Amino acid sequence: MSRAQLPQVSVGVALLSVVLAVISFAPQLRATGDKTILFEPFDEPFEGRWIVSEKDDYKGVWKHSKSEGHEDYGLLVSEKAKKYAIVRELENEADLKEGTTILQFETRLQNGLECGGAYLKYLRPQEAGWVAKEFDNESPYSIMFGPDKCGGTNKVHFIFKHKNPKSGEYVEHHLKFPPSVPSDKLTHVYTAILKPDNELRILVDGEEKKKANFLSSEDFEPALIPAKTIPDPDDKKPEDWDERAKIPDSNAVKPDDWDEDAPMEIEDVDAVKPEGWLDDEPEDIDDPEASKPEDWDDEEDGEWEAPKIDNPKCESAPGCGEWKRPMKSNPAYKGKWHAPMIDNPSYKGIWKPREIANPDYFELEKPDFEPIAAVGIEIWTMQDGILFDNILIAKDEKEAELHREGQWKPKFDAEKEKQKAEEAAATGSDGLAGIQKKVFDTLYKIADIPFLKDHKDKIIELVEKAEKQPNLTIGVLVSIVVVFLTVFIKIIFGGKKPVKVEKKPAPAAATEVSSKEGSSGKKEEEKDESTSTGAPRRRTTRRE
Repeated sequence: MSRAQLPQVSVGVALLSVVLAVISFAPQLRATGDKTILFEPFDEPFEGRWIVSEKDDYKGVWKHSKSEGHEDYGLLVSEKAKKYAIVRELENEADLKEGTTILQFETRLQNGLECGGAYLKYLRPQEAGWVAKEFDNESPYSIMFGPDKCGGTNKVHFIFKHKNPKSGEYVEHHLKFPPSVPSDKLTHVYTAILKPDNELRILVDGEEKKKANFLSSEDFEPALIPAKTIPDPDDKKPEDWDERAKIPDSNAVKPDDWDEDAPMEIEDVDAVKPEGWLDDEPEDIDDPEASKPEDWDDEEDGEWEAPKIDNPKCESAPGCGEWKRPMKSNPAYKGKWHAPMIDNPSYKGIWKPREIANPDYFELEKPDFEPIAAVGIEIWTMQDGILFDNILIAKDEKEAELHREGQWKPKFDAEKEKQKAEEAAATGSDGLAGIQKKVFDTLYKIADIPFLKDHKDKIIELVEKAEKQPNLTIGVLVSIVVVFLTVFIKIIFGGKKPVKVEKKPAPAAATEVSSKEGSSGKKEEEKDESTSTGAPRRRTTRRE
């Protein structure tokens, strides 16, 4: 992008901001027909309709605030690292057992979401044992729905609580493999559609992300309908039950020639000390150029010793210090003897308790949902800037679609365009530089390809030259491609250069190489070198 184009981009961003404001001011479609149970657009302050929890744990401050870049208001999480709880009671309860029910709301993570929730709870009637002013995480709900992200958790929750008609207990049933939370800072709309045929559909921004069946054990954990049978908790494994599939052969006898005391490695008696080995020279010596610091106090710091350096005389010699024969694998080593394993004639398999009828088992044609009497937000989040808007409970999918098209989509489209324009403006004249950087990074990786090692220095020199003079980038690319193709063709058609082998002084007698593998390639090379020269491994010298 040229500098001349930058003013045009800035003007474009400004125009998009104006469009965004116009969209927010424009009259919005409010599909609040007979089948709308609740629609909360937060056009007016929430006080009076919503009740903030007075529980001590919930210190987070809710605010009636505009969405960034819009004139549209929402309910804002205003502080970091706080617990929040707020609830609104419905004028008429929502019956989840009759017809289709749609739960929908918008949320915008204006500062992102690293750790926190942005979900809604759809509460049961207060007869279940809760009070609006004491709303907390223990308040009984029918459904919990919405985004949650922290650590390994990144999901759009859908959890419903259902009463077991046999035990009378309420059980949480979690949707398996729910969709993930969008990672941007734009406004998103979440929709859950509960159908009378037990189907559940989860939409994100109007697009279906998950379809499930309330009665399927494949879709919810734990399954809504319990198993017909359960393991008998009173059943005990018999004392003589043998679960061992294999046992040691009691008739096996250790061979007479099996020596359990033989060591794994033995000294290589055929190895000879290489010529030129400096027996009287230490591997490291005092640094002759080191001097005692002026502020060194022998009484406080102890006697000063010069730091050690590698003995320069050892660099040209095969080794220094006392020579010892290297170790090699002991061909007589067999380790501790164990009897071979055979099939166990008493084996009965892995014991399991017998199955009995499940006293909590029941059958249902459809879930026995509790009605929704209130909508609450009860979250603990590390982020601020979470904005909730356009909360809808309806009995008609068309109404939910109209709200998405009328309220959410214009905002989302404007935010998306503004985001693109800002990214383009931020890139600006740096756009070409960014592309060139990617090209240079790729060229450096190409230089590291093994079959180009003979040309690596030249390739790096060309890349560095192009970095200093960007106008040479195309020419450098062509040059490197030519080098690449030339070497590649030589490899394919047999044009390899002969390998030069550096001759080393041969030892007086051939030594055996240990067959034991090292823990890494480097250790293996060291071992090969030590056995081929008859020299022990160099030890790491001490440094002060």
